Amino acid sequence: MDQKTQSERVGTAPETTACARCGAVANGLPLTWTCSVENGSRVYFCDDCARTHIRSIEGRLDSSWW
Repeated sequence: MDQKTQSERVGTAPETTACARCGAVANGLPLTWTCSVENGSRVYFCDDCARTHIRSIEGRLDSSWW
């Protein structure tokens, strides 16, 4: 059987997550952090960085622009 179980498809949360903008580190994956897909990879932004750059995030600008 080559079918993956649901837990394999979904994956597990990382032990620590780092903000792609400021480098802040959190245990697990905080529900209040923002996730973005840039150049095919998933990046996370902490609350402070997300609040500061919310207009750019909503405009779907890559973080390299802000």
